[in-house]
Formats: sequence, structure tokens, C-alpha cells
Amino acid sequence: MKETYKRAAYLSSAAFILSLVFFVTLFIGSGISNYPVIRYLGWYGLSGSLIWLYLVILYYLKYLAEIEKLDYSMMAAESSSTIFQGSSERKAMFMVARNRLTVYEKWFTPGFSLLTAAMYIGFGLSTLKSSAGVLDEVQGKPLGPALLMVAVAFISFAFSRYATGTSATSASKALRGGGSNMLSFSLIAIVLAVMLALKFFQYDMPIRIGTRVVPYIMLLIGGEIVVSQIFDIYRPRFAGQYHMPAFDSRLLSTINEPGGILHTAAHTIDYQFGFKVSQTWFYKLLEKAILPLVLFMMLAMYLLSCFVVVNPGQQAVIEYFGSFERGKLAEPGLTLKLPWPIEKAYIYNTDRIQQIHVGYQEKDEGQDSNEISRKPLLWGEKHYEYEYRLLVSTDRVEDSDEGVVPVSIVIAAVPIQYRIKDLQAYVYNHNNPVGLLESICYRELVRYGANARVETEAFGDEVKTNSLLGAGRGEAARSLKKSIQKYSDEIGLGVEIVMVGLQGVHPPLEVAKEYEQVIGSIQKRQAIILDALAMENKIMTELGGGINQVNRLYEMAEEYQAKKSTADRQELEKMALELDEAFTSASGEIFKDLSQARSYAYDKSETARAEGERFASQILAFREAPRIYLQQLRLQTLEETLQDIRKYVVVSDDQDSEVMIVDLQESLAPSLYDIEVPE
Repeated sequence: MKETYKRAAYLSSAAFILSLVFFVTLFIGSGISNYPVIRYLGWYGLSGSLIWLYLVILYYLKYLAEIEKLDYSMMAAESSSTIFQGSSERKAMFMVARNRLTVYEKWFTPGFSLLTAAMYIGFGLSTLKSSAGVLDEVQGKPLGPALLMVAVAFISFAFSRYATGTSATSASKALRGGGSNMLSFSLIAIVLAVMLALKFFQYDMPIRIGTRVVPYIMLLIGGEIVVSQIFDIYRPRFAGQYHMPAFDSRLLSTINEPGGILHTAAHTIDYQFGFKVSQTWFYKLLEKAILPLVLFMMLAMYLLSCFVVVNPGQQAVIEYFGSFERGKLAEPGLTLKLPWPIEKAYIYNTDRIQQIHVGYQEKDEGQDSNEISRKPLLWGEKHYEYEYRLLVSTDRVEDSDEGVVPVSIVIAAVPIQYRIKDLQAYVYNHNNPVGLLESICYRELVRYGANARVETEAFGDEVKTNSLLGAGRGEAARSLKKSIQKYSDEIGLGVEIVMVGLQGVHPPLEVAKEYEQVIGSIQKRQAIILDALAMENKIMTELGGGINQVNRLYEMAEEYQAKKSTADRQELEKMALELDEAFTSASGEIFKDLSQARSYAYDKSETARAEGERFASQILAFREAPRIYLQQLRLQTLEETLQDIRKYVVVSDDQDSEVMIVDLQESLAPSLYDIEVPE
């Protein structure tokens, strides 16, 4: 037993010195390689070195106590009594080392446990706080630090297995806590070695994750020690039972103790509550089958990395050892690949319309962009958290101040929507395609704004195709979309520009009212122009059936008048005939007036002809019988003029003296004279 305690003390001393050597080595290696996670691992090992320091003192005191016990046994064998003191007093006098061991186990064990937990928690919090700012630092070559991690992991693993194997005896059982701690140190070192090796193949994310995870592991171990120490106060104690210190981590024991994970859990329950879980049939069944089941589950989960499920509207890039040279693109569906990390798949939404914000930042990043876009874009309100101003040109006013630069400032809130059309070019041609596309959009918008204008509205020949606030806004959006797409294709960005929205371009809030007044005046002018155009269309349509037809008639008439003095007669007759045919084919008021004129001319000409023919006939009749013609003409005149007049004929002679009374009043009733008597 004495030699066992002596070997345990030597082992603990060597482990303690080795922990200090690891700490110094890792601290220097972190400074040279510029990888802070190596320094974090050094702090982890330094915290665990307190466990070995406790074990050095513990087994040294046990060694002294064992020597003291042997000396007392030899003295008791030589003389069974003494005249000076009793047996109990003599035993107490010779058991000084045993008393020291008792005091050490009772008071220093929880003290070292809490001190170890304080170091884990303290180093964990400090490294956790510092790790947030070192992830983006420039880091050195990872191959050298990876080899250092492998060497540290190998030495610490061999030492932890030796210490754990030695703890199988009851006398050296306390070494299990140190062995478990050093095994965890070894596992973290080998994982960091793998992460550094992956960084050598351009996989930066694992080492970044490791830099954040190591502080959490220290906090977890420190918190478990504190909880175990609190539980240790209330656990039942039995005489002769091994006292499990709080720094002997139950979590680390599940992977370190040779008896297996279930045995460790059962032993922990047995130790904590006094219930013999390890004697039940269910535990014995699990103890035999749990390892194959766990291994099968782990293998099945690993083999699941051979399958890639690509949803509709997506594409996947499958890389072979971090390179696409031997990789491939996966279309929607189920695709097979080599297991991780030989081949890795990255899925992208290629059919989904994505949007970048050019010239503005939304107030709430979590707010739905569609909800914001549905709100009315009023010039007098601020729509986004940040709205950038764009410098554009403007017309110089004649009465403007001399030296004033003819430029204006507008708020350019331009959403640009795009989708991925060439996934390989999008992923591998550029490091940050979204940021590059955003820079292209800003550049093209500024370039277009330098050549654009801020005319609000115009008509006819005044329309500006490069107007950001006017009638040319649609053409400006199409031009911007074309230029952004052209440059994106030139550099092989692999995106398709779907929409460039200029509806968010508006004047600054400070001059919004002035802009609205200008817009109001221009709209009034536009209303007058539109009324005039409507009246022109109405008159032209009523006049000739259409504007083009009237303009054609006007041009033909103007050409005919211009050539009257220069063209020959035959050409003029031809032009007159064409002009007459053109006017004849016209519709509207021209057709109406021409039709009335033709009718009037025909009526006049035919009436004149008929009058002439009648006059000629009358002359012939007069020549043949003048008296009869005159009498007949007189009677015809009387007949025509007296046709609708009541006539009374009175026949009398010149010599008659008889007075005739004629009653010209209309009788209301017939008289006797009016009665007709039939024959």
C-alpha cells in the first residue's frame, strides 16, 4: 500500500508539471500562430492542474500516514504496554500524519474543488468575452499549430489513460478525477487539430466555432463542480465508502471510466442515493446492447450525409474536398454524394426572387419588406431609418444666381430584385456576390444620376427619357436595369436583374412642399395642354374623320397652292384631280359640306336648265297664238293664285238696276233654300 501511494504521488507530480509545461507551450504557440483558441486551451489545462496539485498533496499525506501506521504497528509488537501512558493516548500521539490526512480530506477537498471551479468559470468568462472580438482577426498558417495540437493530444491522452488505469485500485481511485480532466484536455486538443487542418483546406467556420465553444466548455465544467459540491453536502455517507470529490466530473467520467457509460451512471446513482441500479436486469441488458446500438446509430447518422435533398426552386453545389473542380451541381430531388467531409453540399434558392436595398435601410430589419412596400410613399414623410441622397443635374433658370451649380438632390430609395441564373458563377467567381452586386447598383445609380434630370413631367417634344421624377421614370428604370445586367454579365456574377424600382425616388423632406407646388403648377399646365389636345382631336375628327387625314388634306392643298405659279397646266390638273378625290374620300364636316355644296350646285344648274327649256317652249307657243297664249297664261295665273281663296262670282249687266244682297256670313244651320229635293 505504501508503494501504491508513493507511485500515485509521483504520477500526480508528473501530471502537475506536465500541465504547467502544456500551459507555457500553448501560451507561446498562441502568440506565434495568432490563434487565440490555443491560448484558451492552455487556460483549460492550467485550471485542471489544480486537481493534480491536490492529488500530489493527498497521496503524499497518505504515504506519510501509511509509514506512520507501519511504525506504530512495529512499536506495538515490541512492547504491549508502558508505564507512562495508556494505549489510546500513545496511539493519538503517533497518529499525527493520519490526523493531517483527515483534516485535509475534510476541509481541503471542497476548498480545492471550489478553487478549481472558480478558475474554470473565471477563465471561461474572460475568454468568452474576448473571443467575440478575435474571430475576424488575421490568423496565421494553421499547419504548425495543428501539429502542436496533435502532439499535446497524444501525450495527454497516453498520460490520462495510464492515470485512469491506475485508478482501478481502491487505493488510487482519486486519480480518476485527474485522468478524466486530462482526457477531456486531450479530446479538445485533437478536435482543435482537426479544425486547424480543415482551415488549411479553406474551411474557416470550424475553427471559428471552436474559438467560441472552448470557453463554454470551461463554464460547463466549472458549473458542474459547483453543483456537485452542493449535492455532496446532502448525500448520504456510509462507513468505509469511497468519498468522491466534486472535481471528479461526472460528465467526464462517462467517457473515461473503463466500466462504460451506463456503469458510470449507475455508480453515480448508487453513490448519490444508495440505490443499487447496477443490480437490475434492465441495466444489465442495456450494458450489453447499448454500445452496439449507439455505434449503429452514429454510423447511420453519418451515412445520412451521403444524401442531399434539394427542394423545388433550389440548386445545390457539391464540393469535393472543398473544391468544385471535381464537384457537381445538384438539381431538385434526391442526390447521392460521398460522405462528409469528402463531399459537402451547399443549397441555394435559385428561383426565389431576392432583393437588395440601394440607397436606404429599413427601420426594423425584422419587418416584412412587402408590408413596407404597400404603404404609400408620401414625399413629406420619412419612410426608412436611413435614406441616402443622390446628386442629379437640373436645368439652369435664366434668372438664377450667378455661380449656382445646376444640380439637385433627391432621395434615392431603390429596391432591386434579382435571382440566381448561373449558380456556379455566382458561388465561385466572386467572394461576396451580394456585396459586389450592391456596389454595382450603387455605382450605376450614381452614374445615371449624374446624367439624369429631375424634371417632373413633360409632353410632346419636351419628354426627357432620363428623368428620375418625370415622364421618363419608366425608361430610366429600364436603362438602369440594362446597365446593371450588362456589367454583372461582364464580370460573371451569375445573376438576373428582375426589377429596378424607382418609385421610391423623391425630393428631400425639407423641400417637399416646394416640389409639390411646382408639381401642382405643372399639372395645371398639363391639364390645359391635355384639354387643347382633346379639343384638337375632337375638331379634327369632326372635320375630316381623323387628325392624320386632315393633316394630309392640308398638306395636299398647301402643295397645290404653292405650285400654282410654277407647275404646268397638266400637272396642276392632275394635282387638282387628286386633291378633289382626296376631299371626296374624306369624312366628317368636310364630307358634309362638300355633299351640300354638290347638291346645291346640282339643284341650281338643273333649275336653270329647266327654266331655259321652258322659256324656249313659251316663246314658240306665243309666236303661234299670241292671244290664246296670253289668255291661257292669265287663267293659269288666276288659278294658281286663287287656289286656296273662297271666290264669289256676281254676273250683272251695266243697265241692271236690281240690287243684289249677298250674305257672306257663314250660316250655322241650313235654310229651306239649301234643302235638296230629289227628283
